[in-house]
Amino acid sequence: MAREYHVSKTGHDKNAGTVEAPFLTISRAAALAEEGDTVIVHEGTYREWVKPANGARSATAPITYTAAEGEHAVIKGSEILTGWTRTEDGLWTASVDNAVFGDYNPYATEIDGDWMLRPLNPACHTGMVYLDGEALVEALTRELAIEKAMSFYTEVRDDETVFFVNFAENDPCAATVEYNVRRCCFYPEKTGLNYITVRGFEMAHGATGWAPPTTEQFGILGVHWAKGWVIENNVIHDARCSAVSLGKEISTGDNYYNRYHRKPGYQCQLEVVFAAKRMGWSRETVGSHLVHGNTIYNCGQNAIVGHMGGAFSEICYNHIYNIGKKREFFGYEIAGIKLHAALDTQIHHNHIHDCTMGTWLDWQAQGVRVHANVYHHNVKDIWFEVTHGPHLVDNNIFGSKLNMLNAAQGGAYVHNLFCGGIYRYDVIERSTPYHYAHSTDIKGTAVVYGADDRFYNNIFLNTMTEPSTQYFCGTFVYNGSPASMEEYIARVDVHGKGDVEYYMRERQPAYMANNYYGDGTEAFEFDRDSVLSSTASDVKILDEEDGVYLEITLDEAFDTMRSGIVTTETLGMPRITEEIFEDPNGMPITVDGDLLGAARGAHPKAGPIEALRAGTQKIKLLDK
Repeated sequence: MAREYHVSKTGHDKNAGTVEAPFLTISRAAALAEEGDTVIVHEGTYREWVKPANGARSATAPITYTAAEGEHAVIKGSEILTGWTRTEDGLWTASVDNAVFGDYNPYATEIDGDWMLRPLNPACHTGMVYLDGEALVEALTRELAIEKAMSFYTEVRDDETVFFVNFAENDPCAATVEYNVRRCCFYPEKTGLNYITVRGFEMAHGATGWAPPTTEQFGILGVHWAKGWVIENNVIHDARCSAVSLGKEISTGDNYYNRYHRKPGYQCQLEVVFAAKRMGWSRETVGSHLVHGNTIYNCGQNAIVGHMGGAFSEICYNHIYNIGKKREFFGYEIAGIKLHAALDTQIHHNHIHDCTMGTWLDWQAQGVRVHANVYHHNVKDIWFEVTHGPHLVDNNIFGSKLNMLNAAQGGAYVHNLFCGGIYRYDVIERSTPYHYAHSTDIKGTAVVYGADDRFYNNIFLNTMTEPSTQYFCGTFVYNGSPASMEEYIARVDVHGKGDVEYYMRERQPAYMANNYYGDGTEAFEFDRDSVLSSTASDVKILDEEDGVYLEITLDEAFDTMRSGIVTTETLGMPRITEEIFEDPNGMPITVDGDLLGAARGAHPKAGPIEALRAGTQKIKLLDK
């Protein structure tokens, strides 16, 4: 019989956990909760790492952890730091006994690992300091802390950790100063705890470490290699690295490149994939999570991260911003959403802005659909890397100056608004896996020859204010590709009956039709039935008090375009994977709705909004 456990700041862990006699800690309830049970957490700040002891067997009777209705329940990985005094060099100082950290001292733990590039010596650490909720910047030396306002430096000694902080004009004795103690707020120690729901919390101040795809990926909130979690309507912020982890566990590899340097990171990651498959990575055992309606911000590396463990999941209606913006450290794993091997994952209706990279889908993004998202004011919006299709990108607004890095093949881009630059490049030195449809079973590996992409019913504009040698607006970078698979095969056959070297001599095909090119952007030479216009779009994404708006001007010729509904049949089959574009259940896809939920007409408009028309308009995209 399902039970309810209540947790309150007025409770005691020796109580029965009822509403009349609640527990004091969430951890006490998490040690008891079993299939079908609900843990209700009442108003207050809970400074603990919740490590659920149990999971459930099916989605029909999950274990649910929820904030009490109408109450604000906060889980923090930090403690309050007091006892401040002034130093002769003008800093404030306080110390804590190292025993408070247990076996993980964030101020002695460097941010390092595979693909972490800088700074390395001296390095940043996973611990932070917060003044009235605002994260300070770590200074790598005491001298730099003296120079830089709102920064801190720490010294880890035998028995204590000493903080030296530049609070500028602020008095820490009259404020709340917090420091990281715990790596996570809600994360099981055991793998395989399935069907857990976490709803309605605020979580903050996790001393999470660098999370490449070749080690265990910790988050403030994480599933730890499980299936069927629901993570919804939470506010999660100030993760040193990653906020929500859907990702890899540790047994299949632990930063082996960074530790041993015998093999490149690529080779180590390839071994990780095969090791995970050997230990049972499958649709039946891992993934299928729902990450819905969360607000995630102020994180150093990722809002959502995952390698393999995020496969078959749905990530939707989240608001993600200020990820990697402080640039205290840099490596090749930083993005609002950074997923490897996100097979069949559906990413839709998210609002992603002010990030170093909005979304980065790396390796094995087969079956991914990126749909109806709004990106703006990112350094770059989206990156597809070393994946082979089919992946579908439709009805999105890419509103930043740099929209997409495309180091992939076999993709379809339908009804998007590209406001800025695209960088397309081949990757012939790394052969990465592809899979049988809707499965983790590996069908083969391939390099990225480039192209084999489809662009239908998009709008291409130019908001780039400076010329680039890499990024270009429009699709002319596909020039040189044939316009059909038949022509591609004919070009290869001219070389005779050779092997891979003959295929590498020829550009793969590109398929394009019914696109609108404004601001003088240029089209692929074989683009069909498209409009090229020099009309200035003056396109802007406006973040206003009541919502987010699109402002745009389109040429009169925009209204004369006559396209068709794009379907699975329209999109064909990528050359390498030979798998068609379909939904995760194996059903055909019809792109017959727009970003705002409106139905498409029989001859839909180009771009993500069916209501677009010639002339100048301002359209509300999101409410606040």
